[in-house]
Amino acid sequence: MNWLLVLAALSGAMAVAAGAFGAHGASGDAVEWLKTGGHYQLIHAVAALVAAQMRATGAGWCFVVGGAVFAGSLYLMALGLPRWLGAVTPIGGLLLIIGWLWLAWTALRG
Repeated sequence: MNWLLVLAALSGAMAVAAGAFGAHGASGDAVEWLKTGGHYQLIHAVAALVAAQMRATGAGWCFVVGGAVFAGSLYLMALGLPRWLGAVTPIGGLLLIIGWLWLAWTALRG
């Protein structure tokens, strides 16, 4: 079983669910947090699938974990948890950037 592919697919599903909740069941700041988290998580779920196909598994894991940390912190705030969780969001963003650089490095190496 390829856990990276499984988690990338589940990440995509979670992103769609968060976006739907943001569009139909949230209000106030939560709407934007869910929209932003869902957007980033969905893009990086697809990026993880691409990375897996390129055999850039390190980049793929950065996309899955970074997406979970980035979007997850926003989702938790949208659900009413403390706003200090927003301080965790950039850690996820850094992992996403590392994933893109790792993917570029893998592509350059052929």
